Parts: sequence; C-alpha cells; structure tokens
Amino acid sequence: QAQLVESGGGLVQAGGSLRLSCAASGRTFTGYAMGWFRQAPGKEREFVASISWNGGNTLYADSVKGRLTISRDNAKNTVYLQMNSLKPEDTAVYYCAARLGWSNIWINIKDYNYWGQGTQVTVSS
Repeated sequence: QAQLVESGGGLVQAGGSLRLSCAASGRTFTGYAMGWFRQAPGKEREFVASISWNGGNTLYADSVKGRLTISRDNAKNTVYLQMNSLKPEDTAVYYCAARLGWSNIWINIKDYNYWGQGTQVTVSS
C-alpha cells in the first residue's frame, strides 16, 4: 500500500520558518515527480510547488516564489518544503502528492495519483 506521510507543520509567527517533510513508503517511487499543495479554510486546494524525479526541474506558484523551496532526497524517499518569511496567508493544510513523471513536473491536482493526509501550518500575525 503506497503511502505518503507529511510532518513538520505547526504554529509560527509571521516572518518565521518551517520545514515540511513528506516520507513515501509502501512501493517504489522511482521516477515519481512530487508536488506540494495547500488548502486554506473555505478555499480550494491549490498548487504550491513541484519537483521532478531527479530534482533538476522545479516550479513554484507565484505567491510563494523566493520564500518556499522544494527539494528531495531519493535515498530517503522524502521530499521537503522549506518555508521562510512566512505570512498569515500561508496558513493552510499542506499536502504532498506523487505521480510517475521522471523529468517532468505537474501543477494540476488531477494529475497526481497519491496523496498524503496533510499537515497544518498556521502563521500568526
């Protein structure tokens, strides 16, 4: 059973930092692109960042460029989201997702096959 488990969420003041992790298990994720999405209360889930299997390609939502960084460690089957200069509008449940993709990356929810359960990030003003 393929499984993605997020961790690292929490409460932080505006301007602070957090690092989210997403550990993959239950099957091989060789060749899988990974993505981070978020969903704020009352809003639809939205794309945050994506990274290709080899880490050579990344893409970010305009709202997070320069503040959030996606990375991965394939030896540990883990993808990370380093979040700096956090703003109250970053408050949301953050989800990681996976799909077979090799060097490609995807930004649409429907393109991903596997999802984690989410981790809450709350940024206070």
